[in-house]
Amino acid sequence: MRDVATVTRIMAEAMAVVPGKRVRLDFGGDGHILLDGVDRRVGADDAPADATVRMSFANFLAMADGKLSGTMAFMQGKLKVQGDMGAAMQLQTVLAKIKP
Repeated sequence: MRDVATVTRIMAEAMAVVPGKRVRLDFGGDGHILLDGVDRRVGADDAPADATVRMSFANFLAMADGKLSGTMAFMQGKLKVQGDMGAAMQLQTVLAKIKP
């Protein structure tokens, strides 16, 4: 079973960031991940972001595994975006870097 810390490590190793942007993945009570494309690092920092994407960690894993598209998740209310929608839309490209 993958947890937020494991996914954070995998994303850091793959340098899964949106270049020039900071995107925060907020999984509610499960934690969060900051994809920092400005400083080119991934971590659990609680820093301001250009976009915050809120979803359950289970839905995030489904997206990462290709079982749920970001568009469908957004349309079904499973994914909410605050801030720069363009940065958030690049999440699919980021997830492609960590597919098993």
